Amino acid sequence: MPSALPTILLLAVPLAAALSAGLILRLFPLLQRYALARPNARSSHRVPTPQGGGIAVVTGLVTISGLLIAAPEIGGRPDWIWLAGCTLALAVLGAVDDVRPLPAGLRLVAQAVAVGLLVWHLDGRLLPGLPLGLERGLALVAGLWFVNLTNFMDGLDWMIVAEIVPVSGALLLFGLAGLLPPLPTLVAACLLGAVLGFAPFNRPVARLFLGDVGALPIGLVTAWLLWHLALANSSAGGLAAALLLPLTYLADASLTLAARARRRERIWEAHRGHFYQRATVNGLTVPGVVGRVFAVNLALAALAAATLFWPSWPVTLAALAAGLALVAALLRRFARAPAPASEGAAHP
Repeated sequence: MPSALPTILLLAVPLAAALSAGLILRLFPLLQRYALARPNARSSHRVPTPQGGGIAVVTGLVTISGLLIAAPEIGGRPDWIWLAGCTLALAVLGAVDDVRPLPAGLRLVAQAVAVGLLVWHLDGRLLPGLPLGLERGLALVAGLWFVNLTNFMDGLDWMIVAEIVPVSGALLLFGLAGLLPPLPTLVAACLLGAVLGFAPFNRPVARLFLGDVGALPIGLVTAWLLWHLALANSSAGGLAAALLLPLTYLADASLTLAARARRRERIWEAHRGHFYQRATVNGLTVPGVVGRVFAVNLALAALAAATLFWPSWPVTLAALAAGLALVAALLRRFARAPAPASEGAAHP
């Protein structure tokens, strides 16, 4: 790794955090006036609360990465341009939806276009045994799902922080260790910093929510980062690491969606059926829920690191089994002894 690269990558974190936090402070009066999130069937809050913190997160991410990509040690400017463009497109879509909710079909089509454009410009092959069209089709579906599951999981104070900080922090460390190329490592560092800048305002009880303007692009950027992690370590457990890092989110959102579809519910409508939401109904506090999620995500990051630093089938299979067991135990704890009459109640 070039000697100046670690300094650039580590500098990106405080710069993105400072820009994100500073923008929130400047925008807060406007968000209070024009972007209040009122309690609904999905909400865990009781009073109208400003949303739109994602504006600052996305701005911090794109601006700082755009400035630092000028360093010759980073490279990959065309890839960054496509990532930044698609990220900003989803941010605009989310901002509109935050202010005036859009039809579900229109949102899905717009998301598919943004994800599809980014997938079209991906380099490399993750599954070379498959036809390229099929591989890119699977990447489109995975990217679209990741964009939406990130939005689904943004239903509790600090939940996004508890997920993105371990994931982006681990990716930054992997990049510093030479396991991730400079450009995705820089993006991970900026994402980490931008979310850290948002975190104090979203601390329970939150004064500010992320909103779709932040959740949708964060999901896209995270999916792009995990793709590059798997691609850079295709023969060394990279795909396993890319699955382990977001496994809590993947399991909660996927199992919840499958259960609602099996009950023939309208899966696109707001609800409080996620495991982490049921946990608050079942007696856990919000800090108790996000604290458990954060701890499990740290453990998953350690397991992902094991698959990369000691690449072998026994290590990979053991790490995957341990990760699945950890997440299963967490979700069981969240779903323990639900009371049918309180299924849709708000947490204390």
